[in-house]
Amino acid sequence: MLTPYYRSVNRDFTLLKGDCIELLNSFDFKFDMIFADPPYHLSNGGISVQSGKMVSINKGAWDKSNGYEEDYLFDKSWIATCRDKLKSNGTIWISGTYHNIFSVARCLTELDFKILNCITWEKTNPPPNLSRKYFTHSAEYILWARKEQKVPHYFNYELMKIINGGTQMRDVWRLPAIAPWEKSCGKHPTQKPLCVLSRIVQASTLSGAWILDPFTGSSTTGIAASLLGRRFLGIDQNDEFLELSKARREEINDISKRTLYLEKLQKQAQLFEDNEIQVLNEPCSEYGQDLPF
Repeated sequence: MLTPYYRSVNRDFTLLKGDCIELLNSFDFKFDMIFADPPYHLSNGGISVQSGKMVSINKGAWDKSNGYEEDYLFDKSWIATCRDKLKSNGTIWISGTYHNIFSVARCLTELDFKILNCITWEKTNPPPNLSRKYFTHSAEYILWARKEQKVPHYFNYELMKIINGGTQMRDVWRLPAIAPWEKSCGKHPTQKPLCVLSRIVQASTLSGAWILDPFTGSSTTGIAASLLGRRFLGIDQNDEFLELSKARREEINDISKRTLYLEKLQKQAQLFEDNEIQVLNEPCSEYGQDLPF
C-alpha cells in the first residue's frame, strides 16, 4: 500500500516520493490529463543571468545528458508508463527546449500518440544572451498529444477564444516567466509560471478532473489544479522539492492568498471573465473516483 508524502485535507492535492515509473506501475488508476516537465538534459556547465547576476545553468545531476540514445530511452520509458495511466480520451503535455523536445516528439510518435500542437511559449522576460554568438533563447516548447489516434479529446475551444479577445487562440503564447510572488515559499530551478499551467489546465480538462505530474518539482501544475477546481497527483524524488510543493499547497488554504493568486493570474493571462474570481464557461462533472491509496 502506497503512503502519500503529503495529502491536502480536502484530498485534491497528493504527493508521492519516489521514481515515477516504479510508483505509477504500482497502482491502477487512469488520469484525465498529464503535464510533464522532464529533465531537459541541458546542465552542461554554461552560464546565464538572473536578477542581473551571472549564474550557472546547472540544475543538478538529474538534468545532465547521458548522450542522445540514453536520454531517448529514458524519455520513452517514462512516456510509455504515462500512456498506460491516461484515460482513452486523455491528453499529455510535455515541455522542453531544443535539448530534449525532438526526442520527446519521436517517443510520442513511436508510442502511437496523436500530436495535436507544438506550443511555443515566448517568454516576455528572457535572460540576455551573454555570448552574442547566436539569437537570444527566449522560448520553450510544449507538445500536446492525445492518447488515441481516433478517440476525441477534450478542448475548451470557446474559453480559449474568449481569453484571446474573441479570436482563435494560436500556438504561440506570449507569457512571462515566474514572478516574485510565485516564489513566496521558495524557488525551484526549473519552476514554471502559474499563468502557463493555468491555461493548460483550463484548455484540456473539466472541473474535477484528475491531473498527474510525474516530475512535479515545485508543483505549479498542482497549484493551478487546486486553484481551478481539479484534483492532482505529483511525484518527485527530492525531499526539498516535495517540501516546497507542500508549502505552496498549504499557502493557498488561506483564502486571502488564494484570492490574490487568482487576481494576479487574471491580470497576467486573462483567465477569468469580468473581474470575477471564477472559471469561465466550464461544465462541471462528477468525479467520484479517488486515488487507490
